[in-house]
Amino acid sequence: MKVTRRQLFATTGGLLLGAGLPALARGVRVIGGPAFGSSWRAIVPDLTQRGVLQHELQGIVNAVDRAMSPFRADSAVTRFNNSPSTDWIAQPPENCAVLGEGLRIARFTMGAFDPTVGAVVGRYGFGPLTRDSAGSHSALAVRSAAVRKAYPGMSLDLCGIAKGYALDRMADAVAAAGAGDFLIELGGEVFARGRHPGGRPWQAGIESPDPGEYAVHRLVRLDGEALATSGDRVNSYRVAGRRYCHIIDPRSRRPADNRLAGVSVLAPVAATADALATALFVMGEQAGVAFARREAIAALFVRHEESGFSDVMTGGFAAHVLA
Repeated sequence: MKVTRRQLFATTGGLLLGAGLPALARGVRVIGGPAFGSSWRAIVPDLTQRGVLQHELQGIVNAVDRAMSPFRADSAVTRFNNSPSTDWIAQPPENCAVLGEGLRIARFTMGAFDPTVGAVVGRYGFGPLTRDSAGSHSALAVRSAAVRKAYPGMSLDLCGIAKGYALDRMADAVAAAGAGDFLIELGGEVFARGRHPGGRPWQAGIESPDPGEYAVHRLVRLDGEALATSGDRVNSYRVAGRRYCHIIDPRSRRPADNRLAGVSVLAPVAATADALATALFVMGEQAGVAFARREAIAALFVRHEESGFSDVMTGGFAAHVLA
């Protein structure tokens, strides 16, 4: 089964904003555009320079796509992947910053997150890279404007963290424009600060993991936090009774195989929430929960059960749940 770019970057277990999007109120507007095969939306104050903020936010999305997309032949990541050199290879500073955070989380999660698994993702039909893979995160080195790989066949895949990074930059841009109350959704990830136009907290709905149901599983309040979800609702298939999902366990180099339907993470930094949601899903319903409890990570684990689904919450996540 081949999965398209739109399916890969679309909500993956994901988030619904029906509960968080108000009817257009006086002094508020909704802006948006295309992003990574999906879309972005923002609820912002009606700032005086109408159209300027939308252009700036779209520019952030486009710049991240040009720099980090493995689907683009002209991206900096693709140039790195196509190079057989094991010397330092020039990369944009933003790629190096994102990779630096990815490597930090890879070490923190003991390899459950790994930005070198793109070739394995492609091997199972979920991404553009189909080459043989070599090495792991420990075989990458990064500095301010260059990356080095230990093996010529290594490839870099920032898809598990780039969307969160783009969301962080968008939130910074909105705040710099003078907005204190806003919500941004990017391909299923959300960041919100301040209050909804109605005076209540911002809300985001975590989508039901049941692929046959379009409904809210949990309703979560946000203020100064990002919410990211990794799951198998959209990007999975079955062959001979076995489930294959797009989330790869870097340690086994096979699709994650556990009882989890999805993991949602709350964090002040969207890039961190993005990568941790993937790592905790890979760890599974026992090791992931134990790790999140030990490290005080605010996470929701949704498990497949014979009768449906069950939830486990860690690190203060429950305090954000409204329903």
